[in-house]
Parts: sequence; C-alpha cells; structure tokens
Amino acid sequence: MIYRVMFTPEAEEQLAALYRYLEVEASPEIALDYTSAIVAHCESFRELPRRAVRRDDIRPGLHVTHYRGRAVIAFTVEADLVAVLGVFYGGRDYEALLQSSD
Repeated sequence: MIYRVMFTPEAEEQLAALYRYLEVEASPEIALDYTSAIVAHCESFRELPRRAVRRDDIRPGLHVTHYRGRAVIAFTVEADLVAVLGVFYGGRDYEALLQSSD
C-alpha cells in the first residue's frame, strides 16, 4: 500500500522556523538542504510508515522517528494517510508539546 503524506500547519511552521534558524546560524544553502532532506525523509513514509517507534503513551496512534540525531518527527497513520504532526529540532521536549496539544 502507498500512503499519502500530509504536513499539519504546525509541522509546516516548525519546518519554516527551523529553516529561518539555520539560515542565520549556518547559511541559506544549508537551511534549504537540511529542511528539504527532512521533507524527503517524511515523504519516504509513503511506504512502510509503521517502521517508526509507536508512542501511545504520549498520544494514541503516535509514531516517532529521528532524523540525523537532531530532529524528531512525530506522525500518525490512519487508513491511507500519514499526518506529520511535528518536526522538533535540537532537543525540544516533543513529548510535553504533543501531550499539551491534545
């Protein structure tokens, strides 16, 4: 089965904020490369999205995976849709943020 991948507005804003941060701290090229790579990684959830760690203790149906050891990607899988809920960079407390947004 091939799944559709959708980014929530919160996840899109988190990616944009990460881009802006990296643009200043590194360069526009690095910011674009890194955030584009995260998007491509999320797009790879089209096949086998359930390969990530299940975190029902945070939120029912939540899956979590890491990207290059610096970002955590949180998403759900329902029917044929993967919904990316958040992209948390640099050790942000994604558990508390996801629990508080229920």
